[in-house]
Amino acid sequence: MARNPEYDHHPVYEDEIPIAFLNKYPVLDDCTLGVPKAHRELVTGDFTAEEYLQLQQIIYRVAEPVRLGTGAERVYILSLGSQQGNKHVHWHIAPPPPGVPFEDQQLAALDIDQGILDLTGEEMADLARRISGRIA
Repeated sequence: MARNPEYDHHPVYEDEIPIAFLNKYPVLDDCTLGVPKAHRELVTGDFTAEEYLQLQQIIYRVAEPVRLGTGAERVYILSLGSQQGNKHVHWHIAPPPPGVPFEDQQLAALDIDQGILDLTGEEMADLARRISGRIA
């Protein structure tokens, strides 16, 4: 997977199969993306069952430290994307903070129209280091 040189990725985990990095447009603290390095477009169709389960183990390894670090009541793990844009399959790991009213949970919590967090590059790098440090 080629990285976009115009975007300073803030990785929290990487091995030969996936990379997980902070979402460029975070709507919640610690929003992270899990992405297979090999180009895949279909959430299930481009993987064998074994490959899919191996990737989901990595998503878990990232999501659980994110949950614990934020104190989130739940962590949303979604694969969003479209063949019309953002074809490369990826999983969003999004931890809403405790106490979010029900009407602001689930997909509403990820609505970019509600605004994104205004984090500097240094704040993103520091956050990535903290999350990375929690991943066993």
